[in-house]
Amino acid sequence: MYSTGMSGTDTAHKLIEATQELLWERGYVGTSPRAIQQRAGAGQGSMYHHFGGKPDLARAAVRKSAQEMRAAAEADLSREGSARERVRAYLGRERSVLRGCRIGGLAQDPDVVADPELRAPLQETFEWLRARLTEVLAEGRANGEFGPAFDPAGTAATIVAVVQGGYVLARSAGDPGPFHEALDGLLRLLDCQAAEPGTRS
Repeated sequence: MYSTGMSGTDTAHKLIEATQELLWERGYVGTSPRAIQQRAGAGQGSMYHHFGGKPDLARAAVRKSAQEMRAAAEADLSREGSARERVRAYLGRERSVLRGCRIGGLAQDPDVVADPELRAPLQETFEWLRARLTEVLAEGRANGEFGPAFDPAGTAATIVAVVQGGYVLARSAGDPGPFHEALDGLLRLLDCQAAEPGTRS
């Protein structure tokens, strides 16, 4: 764990943020203690004063990335508007598409998934996201936006899968176009599930 002193907290935060960026860019193996120290502008002594080593620091960084992903999604999904508008806001948010998803990318890193403590925040975040999307879509069904046969849980799982798959398509093409095409197609499918005006309660 890191120090709770003001200057110590600042240094620890810089180390965590540097590790977040390096894990996103290089993966676990490519994120060396030296690279973390250089990116954070911290010395070796400072790093090992606050953290037990690279694994400890990586776990803190992954947890912070997961928390930030949840906060960003919650900001979109809890805003005013219909369920479709809130989901559209989530899907339409500005993203660094060609860098990939901070959390989804880590889920493809064998060193991350081999460590239960590193993998847990990934699993928890995707489970939370599916549950939160399900809740929003279920509200939409209850409010008459979608017909009674609409499946909120299945649709939520599809949304998460399309977003993550869109990152893969875009990165493999070196072009964000496939990501946006996938999300546009998803939104059209969601619109097709809208209840007919005469069937709304």
